[in-house]
Amino acid sequence: MTGMSDASPDARPQVTATADLYDEHGEDLQSCAVQFRHYGGRVVFSGVVSTVRCHRDNAIVKAALAEPGDGRVLVVDGGASLESALMGDLIAASAVANGWAGVVIHGAVRDVAALRELPLGALALGSNPRKSAKDGVGDRDVTVSFGGVDFVPGQRLWADEDGILVTRA
Repeated sequence: MTGMSDASPDARPQVTATADLYDEHGEDLQSCAVQFRHYGGRVVFSGVVSTVRCHRDNAIVKAALAEPGDGRVLVVDGGASLESALMGDLIAASAVANGWAGVVIHGAVRDVAALRELPLGALALGSNPRKSAKDGVGDRDVTVSFGGVDFVPGQRLWADEDGILVTRA
């Protein structure tokens, strides 16, 4: 179950709608109940999950997105905090340059106007202009849970206007 077909002539990936994927696969998929907002220039995206757990500290997010993404999606559990942004335009631009398909942040972003211009899926709860700490406190590639979904590194994630689906571990 990939949900992806070959790239179209204009090089945009064709992704099966999450509603259609759910109709086809049902409870084999987890559906995230959190109502995220789309901030990136790519509303529809999918990829293999990589994770970060952090609270008001984006050093690990920045380091992860500076690595080759290979079309993956970084899922960040920021504890639903809107007190400071975990990603802004510079980190998002790094994600694009390194081949990440998208970022799902259970927390806040910033530089919203610039994020809209980047070819990156970027979902978050909200925005805040405040920078986060840079101490490197947090965990990488661990199971994170929110919205009734366990996001396990290596799972497949699909996102569009209807929401987020993830394969079960």
